[in-house]
Amino acid sequence: MSRRQFLSYTLGGAGAFMSAGILVPMLRFSVDPILQPKQKGAWVKVAAESDITEEPKSVTFTVHQVDGWYESDPTMTAWIAKKDGKIFALSPICKHLGCTINWSANNNQYICPCHNAHYTKEGKNLTVAPSPLDEYDVKVENGFVYLGELHANTLVK
Repeated sequence: MSRRQFLSYTLGGAGAFMSAGILVPMLRFSVDPILQPKQKGAWVKVAAESDITEEPKSVTFTVHQVDGWYESDPTMTAWIAKKDGKIFALSPICKHLGCTINWSANNNQYICPCHNAHYTKEGKNLTVAPSPLDEYDVKVENGFVYLGELHANTLVK
């Protein structure tokens, strides 16, 4: 082996070692959140059971969320009502373009102010929007209503 080959191998090996020392921590930093076990969403207390009526009511609540290493406590909203004695909660986000819907007691419908999408009390899409409003998991304990994960609407077909 010549002196030139020895220096080339030595410098190449040292360069690869230093590059690995820089890249491996960066790779682990970017992959680690993917490898963490998924956590189920926590139940959030939003209202007293006695406050819920047949007329939809807007409730606001705060959830703790972790996105990688970023933790935040955003304030969220839901429309909550009763149907046949059963409590349900809907997302206020329009399925057309993501605007916030409002309840219109005059029309007995949710109406999106952006593009005039209409939804029934159970969240069924009537005009413009391609699908029904999303629904929250709901549970009632000790006289209080708790909301869980958001999922596709099961109230309408």
